[in-house]
Formats: sequence, structure tokens, C-alpha cells
Amino acid sequence: MAKTKELSKDTRNKIVDLHQAGKTESAIGKQLGVKKSTVGAIIRKWKTYKTTDNLPRSGAPRKISPRGVKMITRTVRKNPRTTWGDLVNDLQRAGTKVTKATISNTLRRQGLKSCSARRVPLLKPVHVRARLKFSREHLDDPEEDWENVIWSDGTKIELFGKNSTCRVWRRKNVELHPKNTIPTVKHGGGNIMLWGCFSEKGPGRLIRVKERMNGAMYHEILSKNLLPSARALKMKRGWVFQHDNDPKHTTRATKEWLRKKHFKVLEWPSQSPDLNPIENLWRELKIRVAQRQPQNITALEEICMEEWAKLPATVCKNLVATYRKRLTSVIANKGYITKY
Repeated sequence: MAKTKELSKDTRNKIVDLHQAGKTESAIGKQLGVKKSTVGAIIRKWKTYKTTDNLPRSGAPRKISPRGVKMITRTVRKNPRTTWGDLVNDLQRAGTKVTKATISNTLRRQGLKSCSARRVPLLKPVHVRARLKFSREHLDDPEEDWENVIWSDGTKIELFGKNSTCRVWRRKNVELHPKNTIPTVKHGGGNIMLWGCFSEKGPGRLIRVKERMNGAMYHEILSKNLLPSARALKMKRGWVFQHDNDPKHTTRATKEWLRKKHFKVLEWPSQSPDLNPIENLWRELKIRVAQRQPQNITALEEICMEEWAKLPATVCKNLVATYRKRLTSVIANKGYITKY
């Protein structure tokens, strides 16, 4: 049952005043829009305690004193990796014996809860500075500039692996029923490597990379897929190509090849997947593929191609239209990894 809203002190005092004026509980309730039972309870309380204020409620006192709460809150804010066991020992040394559950509940009331730490790219000071420099330099670029960029990247998709995640509705003690489980095999059951690109107009070409990629293979991929994608997406004259700083992308041979092809390349800060909106498309693709549950590598490749082609152009457009928010987030986070 939903918790009812508490009456204001002014309303409770009006109930008492009307009662003293000789009005019945029903009449008071109708006049103020309050249930008769509520009116009666307030009047009885006033007759017994001569007040309409909230009375002290019964209950066990907190195990951890206000000083102890401040101590453990300060500890976890200073070092978020502090364990429950460490906090139990700290309080015990201070003369308070509590359980892990008590500590957990106390910290939750302070707005803190134990979560799995996110895995993010390792950022060295040089990376942080480069990310800040990139974000500040491009913060005021018009949206039209980002609309003329082709974003690219590669990704790995496993047949049965961590990509195949979903939530299920189930009753208690039936978590192992086949309908409520996701089958897995050792080493993910195999995987495929993909290379793709997109612009604000929609997804470009997606191909499977069947061999270990090197510089020569990367040049071939760009020749056979980047230019056709640019034509299919009807990119404006002078469009810009984005790729990350993978060693295959930054070799002298690759740079010379790009120069000869007259490609304009966006200067990119290393360790910045959150600045590349294609990562959001990969996430969407993996969700769609997992929902179709491919059973072998051939089916996995076919489904990837089908679902990539069906990615809505509106999604691509929105990713590019909101690009400035990514730059703002990097600056606000002082160059470190953002939610994107």
C-alpha cells in the first residue's frame, strides 16, 4: 500500500480549532478534504497529549554514532577501495562492534553504495593533456563540421560471451531453468573481428577482418570500403576521416598512403574511446546480435551484417548532433574518462 502524505501542521491545528468550535468529525473532514478516521486520530491525540506535533517514535538507537558515521564516510570518500572488513576493524578499534550489513546500510543513507569498479583505458598524464587539448580546441566547432566526419573503428564480437547478456523475469529458485539462462562455452565459442564506419547520415560499410590486420591490410580495407562508404553516404566535399592511434594507423607508410589519397584525417588523442561515437553503435549492434542468439560463427557474421544495415540513421544523426556534450564532459572531468 502506498504511503499517504502527512498533513501539514496548519491543517492539524485547523482540525482542532473546528472541533473546539463544536463541529463533528464528519463535517470537519468534508470541509478540509480529510478522511473522518484521520480527523478522529488527530483529535484523540490532541486530547491525550495537548499537541498536534509529531511525537518521538520508538525504535532501536543507531549502532554507529554520528561521529562513527562521519569517520567511515570520510574513509571511503578518501579511498573508495576500502573494504567492509577494513571499516568493521576501524569501528571496532573505536569501540563499536557492528556487522558488514550495518555498515552497508549506514553508508547507503549517506548516498554511498558498493559497486563494481568500471574498467577504463589506462590514462597517463600525457593522454589526459591531449584529451583536454582536443576537447578545448573543438568545443566551439559548428555542428556542420562534425556532420562531415566519417567515424571508424574495429571491434570483436564473441559467439557466446559477455556480449550475450540479457535480463529475464523469473520466480524464485528457477534461475537455472533453460529459459532463464544464457549458454556459454570456453573461450567464448569463437569470435569475429569487424571494421566499420558511419557518419551522421547513417552506417557505412561493415566488413569482417578474417586475418591478423597489418598496415597493408588496413590500406586495402580503406581502399575498398572507406571511399565507397563516403560515396554512399553522400559526404560533402572535404569530408574528414577519423580513426584512432592504433600502431597500424600511425605508421609512416599509412600516413603517406593517406596523404597520397588526399584524405583529411582528424588529429586524435590516444586512449579516447569515449570520444568516438562509433563505440555507441558497436554497443547497439552487440545488443541486437545477442537478442538473435546466433549458434555458430557463420550465423554470427550474417546477423552482424543484417543488424548493422538496420541501424537507424536517426541514431547516427543523434550521436553526431550531441558530440559537443562529449567534449564538455571531458573538460568537466579534467581530461579523464567520461560516461560516454
